[in-house]
Amino acid sequence: MAELLAIYNEEAGGVDDAARTAVLEVLRGGADVVEAPAGQKDLDEMLDAHPGRDVVVLGGDGSLHVTVAALHRRGELDARTVGLVPLGTGNDFARGLGIPLDPEVAARIVLAGRPQPLDLLVDDEGGVVVNAVHLGVGAEASEQAKPLKPKLGRFAYAVGGLLAGVRSPGWRLRVTVDGRPLAEGRPVLMAGIGNGVTIGGGTPLTPRARPDDGMVDVVVALTTGPADRLVYALRLRRGTHPELRDVVTGRGREVAVEGEPVPVNADGELTGPTVRRRWTIAPAAWRMFT
Repeated sequence: MAELLAIYNEEAGGVDDAARTAVLEVLRGGADVVEAPAGQKDLDEMLDAHPGRDVVVLGGDGSLHVTVAALHRRGELDARTVGLVPLGTGNDFARGLGIPLDPEVAARIVLAGRPQPLDLLVDDEGGVVVNAVHLGVGAEASEQAKPLKPKLGRFAYAVGGLLAGVRSPGWRLRVTVDGRPLAEGRPVLMAGIGNGVTIGGGTPLTPRARPDDGMVDVVVALTTGPADRLVYALRLRRGTHPELRDVVTGRGREVAVEGEPVPVNADGELTGPTVRRRWTIAPAAWRMFT
């Protein structure tokens, strides 16, 4: 029988006790399960107490990011396969990978035990990105959405995006992919780097990205005029923004951004402002039950 460590954050938004209880019942029907109500501070303690167990994240992108980052830091990504039961607000990584958003169905996928190798983005400060990182107006939109999430759920991202898009003047950035300039000299409204497909609860930032192809997809919006910003926001929601004249795209293994101080959002966590950052793809760095 499989041995699983079910990790969840009791203080995370978007989760109700009934849904979590139902998921745990499904998991216990086919595995030896230890519950680990672990926040970021005591996650290491839980992992230390249960060595060798595969890890199941009951939560969203933020909880998945924290767990994978901890396993990466501990050198345990090769030793433990990760499962995901999407109980978050946006659940973007699950969407992009095709994991069902029905929590009990997702739990049965974990029990089926089919591990898939996945890529990981690692930055030059030792941080990791599981799904996507974006700089500029998208990061500002996430900040605007935070106070709206309790009432609006994933729709808070759309409202936050409109608020940020109207106010942002853009940032002068140089973006390179594998050393080749993708954008430089003009103000950048948003730069997106996708291992997964969507952000903000279903917005397809990098529609052609795959988290298992050894490459990262990049999209840079140079649309800083008022009317252009509105068009970009509407097309971004539909995933047709790469077709716009002032949007440039690329694919590669290393992405570097430098220039004016710009906010950064990595897997839903806002950091920065930063003036220089580099991300490198680590192919097949970890495994997930899919």
